[in-house]
Amino acid sequence: MLDTDEKTITEAVLRAGTHGSDQRFRTVLDAVVRHLHELVREVSLTESEWAAAIGFLTRTGQLCTPERQEFILLSDVLGVTMLVDAVAHRRSRTATENSVLGPFYRSNRPSFDDGADISAGLPGTPLSVHLTVVDTDGVPVPGAAVDVWHADGDGHYDSDIPGIESAAMRGLFHTSAEGRASFSTISPAPYPIPDDGPVGALMRASGRSVMRPGHLHVRIGAPGFAPLTTMLFREDDPYLDSDPVFGVKASLLTRYESHGDGETLRHTFVLDRE
Repeated sequence: MLDTDEKTITEAVLRAGTHGSDQRFRTVLDAVVRHLHELVREVSLTESEWAAAIGFLTRTGQLCTPERQEFILLSDVLGVTMLVDAVAHRRSRTATENSVLGPFYRSNRPSFDDGADISAGLPGTPLSVHLTVVDTDGVPVPGAAVDVWHADGDGHYDSDIPGIESAAMRGLFHTSAEGRASFSTISPAPYPIPDDGPVGALMRASGRSVMRPGHLHVRIGAPGFAPLTTMLFREDDPYLDSDPVFGVKASLLTRYESHGDGETLRHTFVLDRE
């Protein structure tokens, strides 16, 4: 490892890590080293630019708390979260596509009977949701656990609304013998990702929108089937083409049917068998 230069240092670093016993760790770390070194060479990175990058990452870590994960947000806006999801959940062509879990899922959500109102009385446009879960042959999947959660008409989740002490706009349902589950709530609105930290500065510097299109989170699990974590997006939302976390997929666009003073959403989810 003597006399390394810009061409030989990469191999020197790779050789230094050959004594590790975890082969998968070595494979991943070696790839990180190769790509990072190549990035430095490709753009002729300066010392001040590298110092700025380290400062950015330092500030990102300093902002992380049990309630806020700025590094996950950074992963989201760089498209890494969706890329990892795509690699980890390769579905059959007929199965519903996955999307990101997001930071607002809660495992301590309440359970509801079919047809319940999960809005907790919050103001907004009434929304009636009717979901069906089937397998790739179109056969209903009874007893599937269906988690749902979403923001309100102003783009706020229950954890962000002052005065809300219990869960709102979230809950756990189970499909009927026909694979169906339904509930009442309020229509979710678009909302901005947190932009008061390093990630927000990155978005402004790159001229990107921080607005997420309105969506309904859905997580489905059933014995013998691959778990599904996904979202449903309003097909006419103005922010579909600029989602900062790249979670929108054409197959996840849904129509909100207007009727009287409310709306209705219907969607069928197709599960792959494990």
